[in-house]
Amino acid sequence: MIERTRTDGRQHSTTEEATDPHLTKGQPIGPGVAIGPAYIVRDDPSPEPEILRSEHTPAQEAERFTEAVNRSIGQLVTLRRRIERLPEESQVEIGPLLEVYRRMLGPSRLQREVMRHIEDGLTAEAAVHISTDALREQMLAMLEGQESGTDEAAALRRRADEIREIGRRLIRNLLRRAYVSLSKVPAGSILISRTLQPADAALIDPSRIAAVVTEDGGTTGHSAIMLRALGIPSVMGAEDILDGLETGATLVVDGNEGTVRIMPTPTELRRARRQVTAYARKRQELGRLRRLTSRMASGEKISLQANMELPAELPLVAQSGAAGIGLLRTEFLFLNAETLPDEDTQFDIYASVVSAMGADPTTIRVLDWGGEKPSEALARMNGNGEEPEENPALGLRGLRLLLEHPHLLETQFSAILRAAAKGPVRVLLPMVTVASEVIAAREIYERVARRLKRKGVETGDALPPLGIMIETPAAALTAGALAQHADFLALGTNDLTMYTTAADRSSAEVAALCDPLHPAVLRMMAETITAGLVERRPVSICGEMAGDPKMTPLLIGMGCRAFSMTPSAVPRVKQVVRAMRHEDCRQLARRVLAETDVGVIREMLEEFSEK
Repeated sequence: MIERTRTDGRQHSTTEEATDPHLTKGQPIGPGVAIGPAYIVRDDPSPEPEILRSEHTPAQEAERFTEAVNRSIGQLVTLRRRIERLPEESQVEIGPLLEVYRRMLGPSRLQREVMRHIEDGLTAEAAVHISTDALREQMLAMLEGQESGTDEAAALRRRADEIREIGRRLIRNLLRRAYVSLSKVPAGSILISRTLQPADAALIDPSRIAAVVTEDGGTTGHSAIMLRALGIPSVMGAEDILDGLETGATLVVDGNEGTVRIMPTPTELRRARRQVTAYARKRQELGRLRRLTSRMASGEKISLQANMELPAELPLVAQSGAAGIGLLRTEFLFLNAETLPDEDTQFDIYASVVSAMGADPTTIRVLDWGGEKPSEALARMNGNGEEPEENPALGLRGLRLLLEHPHLLETQFSAILRAAAKGPVRVLLPMVTVASEVIAAREIYERVARRLKRKGVETGDALPPLGIMIETPAAALTAGALAQHADFLALGTNDLTMYTTAADRSSAEVAALCDPLHPAVLRMMAETITAGLVERRPVSICGEMAGDPKMTPLLIGMGCRAFSMTPSAVPRVKQVVRAMRHEDCRQLARRVLAETDVGVIREMLEEFSEK
């Protein structure tokens, strides 16, 4: 094989990788190392229609399309029954996705577009293919100008994949082509395919399939989340892996590094077997760590929670050992929505997450929407469906938008309060800048709670705490005043850094300036934490800094006792927490806050982490 290029655009870093014909590289998805024979699925799951113009009447094509929709819905029902044998965490992952598929198969923009093309004389297959491709391209076009690693970008890619998968399923049912079954894969095999759909990933038996490698796919898709939840070593985006590969060829798949070695030498096999043993031992250690408390060596308790964007990520939260969800983003309910989600729709999703978390708290952030996030319903409501804001980061977004349209906030508050009957909940307000915004939101919050109580709706024993995001210099510098009207504070370090440094991370020209270690950013964070302590309000960190183990000693030294991060970062941060003493962290924070050079601050943190 020739040199591979990662799908993130980076070339391999070593000459050995560039010249080794038996090594290919992709994106690491599921950690671990596996050895086994290749089992190749060469089936193309995306048959394209060969005939565009129909010989039948539009009514006949519409009937064929309706039959395909009904057949697809029936398959999803069957699939839901079959996944009941999976671990509960995996059921939580695939269940919401199947519901997304079901909704798209119901009355939707997709159906209207398909029927329009059928009326124009196209076959049902062609109508589905053209409609889903167009919707998917619109979704991907929205990625332009966005930073590739953001949650919004990941959500857009997932939604594009969902549209593509529904199109594939409908076309297959129109053509009456069966799906390839994975039940006959020999035990211990490494599954190789061009792509892997989430519904197929849900049917993988981890006790039979040793690893998964695909040519397509990335780290943020539903299939990737599913494979991580199942604990299967996996590599996606391994370009050209199918070229010249035969079923039965021995492979070594390294899900940590994202490499696939074909026909390894005896020496390479011995090394791989040692890695398999080492990984098994590491998993045991992490398993023990998950059950241990995040308490410092000096005795202080630190709360480590997880950020979550989609219910599909619940398995990752469970595996991480997080003590709750510190930030549940709700934008996924509104993203690309033609109609606003009603109270019952929101309640069902919030309640499922809260119930799954049991006694651990769930912090639900109300809608944080700006002009840069695609939602037809919100754009129409906000009056900017045709002309987006010139600078959405400084426009009508977050709590500002919700107070302009209080019915949105009332509906969301009502759904959240109802979900609070299922377990401990906290409510978070985004993009707060002045106290009057918090006061207005609290009045709506308490009014909604009183209304539910009068109706006899169960909402839990006590009114859930109402907190605020500190994401702007205005909020950070007046945190003491804001804290008087809030029950807790959450530092959103990503936006705080951007607004403080006046630098957009997605802009190559100024991205380097958007540094969370800028002295101004650190001092604002320290002042916010101090203000929270003075007002006896808990303060948490929920930006990217929270998941960086090198930042953990500094943040604890500044007074922070609660962190919310991507689930995969929880074990690493917990290891650091359990090894540290509080006084050492305080001394580090004093030295860092007295420094004015970003480079020196970074060196201080590096030196501290190496001790």
